[in-house]
Amino acid sequence: MTRLLPHALIAGAALGLLASPVLAGDEPQDHSQHEHEMTKGEKELAKLLEGRVAGEPTSCIRTTGSQSFRIIDETALVYGSGNTIYVNRTKHPEDIDDDEILVIRRFGGTQLCRLDNVTMVDRMSHMYSGVIFLDDFIPYTRVKDDSAKDGGEG
Repeated sequence: MTRLLPHALIAGAALGLLASPVLAGDEPQDHSQHEHEMTKGEKELAKLLEGRVAGEPTSCIRTTGSQSFRIIDETALVYGSGNTIYVNRTKHPEDIDDDEILVIRRFGGTQLCRLDNVTMVDRMSHMYSGVIFLDDFIPYTRVKDDSAKDGGEG
């Protein structure tokens, strides 16, 4: 009887391996057929990033009172103005709600870092409604127009 047990386990494992392709589906799935449609927030972010180039991601950004902070619903948090803006898509961008109040507890003084504690509070009830997990900040810098400089030379 004890000799049968290892053979039964091996047979059961082999059967499981044989059945797994059937359970997974016979046809490979082609994800290119289902084009990703941009959400309203993604369109808003794309418009904001027009004419800008992405830089190296950074874990912290320096913050000042004169810089703007923008919440793009279900998409990203955007900080800054002028030539460089910083975009943080967060770990779960679908949780970003522009109707909520963000409460940020910083650990870096004048810096906002990916490990800072960001919670959401309902605007009407002022009750805790969730948490946002920041990711790296991606700087987007406005591209300088070289055509105007080239036209003046010569």
